[in-house]
Amino acid sequence: MQKTVYIHPEDANPVRADKALAEYFKNVASRTKLESSFYDGKVTLDGNAISKKFILNAGDEVLIELPPPPMSEINPVDIPVEILFEDDDIIVVNKAAGMVVHPGSGTGEDTLVHAMQFHCKGKLSQAGGAMRPGIVHRLDKETSGIMIMAKTDNAYYRLVEMFSERSVDKEYLALICGQPAIRSGTIKKPIGRHATFKTKMCVCDIQNGRDARTDWEQIESYGNFAAYLKCKIYTGRTHQIRVHLSDLGYPILGDYTYAYQKTKYKQIPPPDRVMLHAYSLKLDHPLNPEKKLEFTANPPKDFLDLIENLKENSK
Repeated sequence: MQKTVYIHPEDANPVRADKALAEYFKNVASRTKLESSFYDGKVTLDGNAISKKFILNAGDEVLIELPPPPMSEINPVDIPVEILFEDDDIIVVNKAAGMVVHPGSGTGEDTLVHAMQFHCKGKLSQAGGAMRPGIVHRLDKETSGIMIMAKTDNAYYRLVEMFSERSVDKEYLALICGQPAIRSGTIKKPIGRHATFKTKMCVCDIQNGRDARTDWEQIESYGNFAAYLKCKIYTGRTHQIRVHLSDLGYPILGDYTYAYQKTKYKQIPPPDRVMLHAYSLKLDHPLNPEKKLEFTANPPKDFLDLIENLKENSK
């Protein structure tokens, strides 16, 4: 990130932040980046993110973090990734928690895409763009589990259709705070961008969001302070399971973005990440519909260790 400090002149009139900073950044490239910085909450005054409409007064000192210039190509990097399936058209992987899927603002050369460029010797579909080769869906950085990627353009376009048609069956495992009073349920609430915190999503009305459905059922409970859920999603909204469960009153352990508070459940050791795992993926082969594909991946060690700890604390 390129950091810049702007101080509104002592003799200047009050003015909107976007207008003052657009005048300050003379070149077009920086002004374009400024839009992204506002959107990502990277324009701050006294440590607090401000909006484009915020009125700056004389002497106000604003810190602006501009995103770095975009990369023009992705170098292959030899990073171990568990491969669940591979043929000439697709590859299915078990992504580790903590791995970013594709390059973006502030990322390095340690993303899943860098690793798969190495593994596939550059043979990933470019249909989705040079910076996202092979990517047809994503998992959050902290979420572990199964992802499918396209090696050919034909596979890419068909997979995009299949996800859009909701013909891909996806199941996740989650460890949540609290214990629901019922064993299973369905959440049907639209999800959209948070009005104030642009990096967050929220439940909202359909005019400001998109339809989203999550089915859930309890696998196990631990006293009244935690539970183990299986979740099936029919839509692929950003942070969908995290937002839906938090709105239900049962945030995922480790999800500090969506209401998890480590001080509320002191018997739970605070996780280092969001305890969400993409467990199962079922679909027809994109270019050979007669071939039925089904993949499962057990949760990683940190997830299983936390389950054991929850069992001990609930005795």
